[in-house]
Amino acid sequence: MKTNILFLLFFTSFAFRPCLAQERKILDTIFANDQKNVALFFPKPIRQGITGSDNFVFTYNREAEQYFGLLQATPGKESNLLVVSSNGSVFSYIVKYKDQLNQLNYFILKSDTIGNEKPVVIDESEINKEELKERDKTYYYDNFCSFLVERKQTLGRLKKRNQSIILSVENIVFDKEELYFVIQIENKSSLDYDLNFLNLGIETRQKGKRKSSQTIYEKPLFKYSMPSKIREGETEKLVYVLPKFSLGDDRRVILELNEKNGGRNLKLKVPHKYINNPN
Repeated sequence: MKTNILFLLFFTSFAFRPCLAQERKILDTIFANDQKNVALFFPKPIRQGITGSDNFVFTYNREAEQYFGLLQATPGKESNLLVVSSNGSVFSYIVKYKDQLNQLNYFILKSDTIGNEKPVVIDESEINKEELKERDKTYYYDNFCSFLVERKQTLGRLKKRNQSIILSVENIVFDKEELYFVIQIENKSSLDYDLNFLNLGIETRQKGKRKSSQTIYEKPLFKYSMPSKIREGETEKLVYVLPKFSLGDDRRVILELNEKNGGRNLKLKVPHKYINNPN
């Protein structure tokens, strides 16, 4: 009963804000049952999630903020779910029990928010158009990279291993005018891995009797979830965003992973066919 009262007070504070767009928004309905987990992926990590009835349970990581939560339900009356993300965005949905589920995963968009916990007022007269454009682009990169990290899709055996440290390219995706490199670093050793740098370059191989190569390193437009340390037994995923490009058969992409104050360094070669045929 205490939870319901707290939820009602919290929800009421948003319901009576003088914002017509919020008052007119039609809430989506999410169905759940007690046989399967329904996963909800949000554009920002979840800070708080509350259901209005005890026959609905929404679980999420309360210790370390994550982008997804799991919803389950037992038979009973419909209720609602309120979620607040790390940046204060508020999401609200009607939740209902259903024996047979047609959808198990929901990818929530920024536009699904009903408002913000603390409204952000931006004086556009103090911000030039280039800054606004850059903010929009960064926000798009952040959301799309988050989606790619959660998405399960692989290119094949693009891996390199050195002393229980595994570097792999999980996916290469073309979107709009950019290529997204989804990179994974696994630490299967008993020592933490302190990352010094992860460089991405394009290597040109010279043909002929005197074979040689030249590597030109590229600076990503955006780096998503770049770790400084991979703890023992853990795996980290990150994304590099670069302007779109294609390669001839004499060139390939090189990923160089370097350990700070250590020798567990790796160089992963990505053939041109993966660059020219992204997902």
